[in-house]
Amino acid sequence: MPSRLDAVRVAVSTACDAASAVDEIALTLGDHSDLCFVLLFVSSQFDAEETAAALLRAFPDLPHAGCSTAGEITPLGLIDGGLVAIAFRKTEFRIACEPLRDLGRFGLEEGGELVAELRHRLLEPAIDETHDLFALTLLDGLCQREEVILSALQRALNDIPLVGGSSGDDLSFQNTFVVTDGEVLRDAGLLLLIASTRPFRVFKSDHFEPTARKLVVTACDPDKRVVSELDAEPAWEAFAAATGLDQEEASGDQFAAHPLLVRVGGEYYCRSIQKMNMDGSLSFYCAIDTGVVLTVAETRDMVRSLEETLSRLSTDLGGIDFVLGFDCIHRRLEAERHQITGRIYELFRRFRVVGFNTYGEQFGAMHLNHTFTGVAFGRRHEAS
Repeated sequence: MPSRLDAVRVAVSTACDAASAVDEIALTLGDHSDLCFVLLFVSSQFDAEETAAALLRAFPDLPHAGCSTAGEITPLGLIDGGLVAIAFRKTEFRIACEPLRDLGRFGLEEGGELVAELRHRLLEPAIDETHDLFALTLLDGLCQREEVILSALQRALNDIPLVGGSSGDDLSFQNTFVVTDGEVLRDAGLLLLIASTRPFRVFKSDHFEPTARKLVVTACDPDKRVVSELDAEPAWEAFAAATGLDQEEASGDQFAAHPLLVRVGGEYYCRSIQKMNMDGSLSFYCAIDTGVVLTVAETRDMVRSLEETLSRLSTDLGGIDFVLGFDCIHRRLEAERHQITGRIYELFRRFRVVGFNTYGEQFGAMHLNHTFTGVAFGRRHEAS
């Protein structure tokens, strides 16, 4: 049986091959006549082309799309090697979806045209006043152009909120993809414009606090996201001095434990370091440029921070029906390292979170790291 949520039906398979996994989720979802769209989170362990073909056979007349993951958030737990399907009901949602092709060339013009097309499709015939809109993005986690793309989309969307995650491939960093109605795309993304009768809140959550320690980027290669100098000193040396690390501690775990923040519009956003290079420069997961002021952060309790966020959303919405969530893979790795994965999953189960582990998180025009973003849906609007 699918998971019993009011607004959606959720199916999960851990079958070993794509065809069997798709058959299982199709059987679990049952009759499709009341559905308008199926959103899919696909382990990169499945063959992409086989998955797309199997999905088209299973849902020939039902729009569907999704992306590869670095892990799946499911009613069965936090898993790897799975296929997750979220089926949206016609009575609760209207969804228009289009791929973003050739992300290397995607800019303001393409963003404007794409958003205009989706708005036209979704709003004809006109949506009544009981529907609210948000945009969902699933972007190639290896494209290194998320900031440009998100800026173009959010500008075109105007005041429509945007949220999403970047596709993953179980930390191989070689084979991310999106699928849409039988097609496999790489160096690509998806934009969904979603109208819902449900109250919802788009949100972000992290567990970092800014300190008084600042570092200024004084030399970098923005195209490669590589910083060679901080405060006019070799980047690693300046970072190590600010955080108290030494050469032997230049690992992904330590970088995740000592994130850097940027302040935009009065809020702080995480900028994670990927690695230290042989020349002492630092590679970042997000866009970086000369003159950017970075704030050294301290970590808070991840479980407490997550519970505070989800509890606040539940209070605001009068209870949560489900949460579509995008959780950074480094948060999952941190939870495993500190042996709190079970506590994190218990919160996900309690607040009905379904989603995937990402290579980057999207919130408005911002591309984030080490963050949990998503959209929480409340209960059905009651007639007045």
